[in-house]
Amino acid sequence: MNDLEIAKSVKPMPIRKITERLGIPDEDFEIYGRCKAKLSLDIIDEEKITQSNLILVTAITPTPAGEGKTTVTIGLTDALNQLEKNTIAVIREPSLGPVFGIKGGAAGGGWSQVIPMEDINLHFTGDFHAIEKANNLLSALIDNNIQSKTRNLGIDPRTVLWKRVMDMNDRALRGIVTGLGGKTGGIPRETGFNITAASEVMAILCMSKDLEDLKKRFASIYVGDRFDGSPVYAGDLKAEGAMATLMKEAIKPNLVQTLGHHPALIHGGPFANIAQGTNSIIATKMGLSLGDYVVTEAGFGSDLGAEKFFNIKCREAGISPKATVLVATIRALKYHGGKPLKDLTSEDLEALEKGLPNLLHHLESLRSFGIPVVVAVNVFSSDTAAEKQLLLDYCENLGIPVALSEGWEKGGEGCLNLGKLVIKAAENCQYKFKPTYALDDSVEEKIKKVSRTIYGASGVVLSAKAQSQLKKIDRLGYNHLPVCIAKTQKSISDQEKLIGRPRDFKITIREFEIAAGAGFLIPIAGEILRMPGLSETPAAEQVDISPDGVISGLF
Repeated sequence: MNDLEIAKSVKPMPIRKITERLGIPDEDFEIYGRCKAKLSLDIIDEEKITQSNLILVTAITPTPAGEGKTTVTIGLTDALNQLEKNTIAVIREPSLGPVFGIKGGAAGGGWSQVIPMEDINLHFTGDFHAIEKANNLLSALIDNNIQSKTRNLGIDPRTVLWKRVMDMNDRALRGIVTGLGGKTGGIPRETGFNITAASEVMAILCMSKDLEDLKKRFASIYVGDRFDGSPVYAGDLKAEGAMATLMKEAIKPNLVQTLGHHPALIHGGPFANIAQGTNSIIATKMGLSLGDYVVTEAGFGSDLGAEKFFNIKCREAGISPKATVLVATIRALKYHGGKPLKDLTSEDLEALEKGLPNLLHHLESLRSFGIPVVVAVNVFSSDTAAEKQLLLDYCENLGIPVALSEGWEKGGEGCLNLGKLVIKAAENCQYKFKPTYALDDSVEEKIKKVSRTIYGASGVVLSAKAQSQLKKIDRLGYNHLPVCIAKTQKSISDQEKLIGRPRDFKITIREFEIAAGAGFLIPIAGEILRMPGLSETPAAEQVDISPDGVISGLF
């Protein structure tokens, strides 16, 4: 059976049964159909949060298809519950871009999925739509102010950084010109669209602590400059109130369940290569308020997702994981050992061994945070016994706890050994994480510390444009913000073709973006695509619905 068929084979438990199990009173949730609910922020209990165990799931450098962090997250959640630990999965919401593009959905896989799978991978509870509308409202207010003769703020259209968004892969919208309708159509200017997950509104949602904080962050969004060079913020356009109003339901986390009928919170979905790549602080804290263990994930490899999880999210939220699970796959390690993508299903011990330095690098960089690491070998059907043994022996020789993760095939049963190792690691963790840099470090020093400690770079090069922008960042008073380095997910370095464990390379920062509302700076290394295009054969071509409403083709 494929993922959709497996998901349909399990009848979801009524969501009220899940809320009863969690002890959530009726006034603190709103039911969205039979199997989904929105939860009130009143559930968050700061004292309980300090007593619970947060588990982060990250990965080695992935292949283009991903290495199954969500599958491991959900399988581990079911396993920990089977081991009598009250555990909740907290993950990101899928974007429609990958669903109809190439990668597919993000509800897990096989027997380690969250359900209802079709709803989660499609419109779900409408959070992405609310984010899109809040983002585009600000765009409309910007253009309206530019064309106004009586109320304009003197915004220089050439400096406007804010773009419209939509939750779909559409390369034709990357660069456009608006305002071509004559005098009544506004002022023509060059702009474009990003995909919704790349919007700063998404990043802000996932960094906010409540509705009031959300509104304050919206007011702080840096829009562009006036003709006199002074900055313009969304608050200058009086946008924050209406934007927050559009988000009044979207700020509430969504409760669903795993195939094992255990609770899962799904909320927010920022990209990890240009944003923090993890679910909302609100959802994570809510999970820690309701459960004794929370299993969450961070996007792409640990060089992107885990680094930002620790240095941005955990620092802002005042939380710290008790263990980190590093997902490794034999196919990805063979890829990093030089084996072509099309041949990854055939046994190749030599390529696997050559790819092991990638795993070692991620282990070493994760150790810098001071939190115990457990390796999960996410098993694929093409993995051979010899390949699995080689990888297990390698980790054991390093003294790293390691277990096979067979959640795709067996659900929670396939992750029990992993669960036992995670419990042991969490119970023995006595420390909070160590940040890679201090907030009072200079912006350049923060970038250097991440580049050296997490990427293994020999240095950092700032373009002339980036150096000029650093002066502006200083002038605007943003030196204290953490850095959210935007780079390729395909390599530990900033050059996607440098697979494996690159050495003797430098990170080149070509420019900066200011995400003042989200609360971080974005140093950009390389070209980062914020509006993907569809593949030659889009996944959308396989999606269909029957006359009686049965969906097929989702994976």
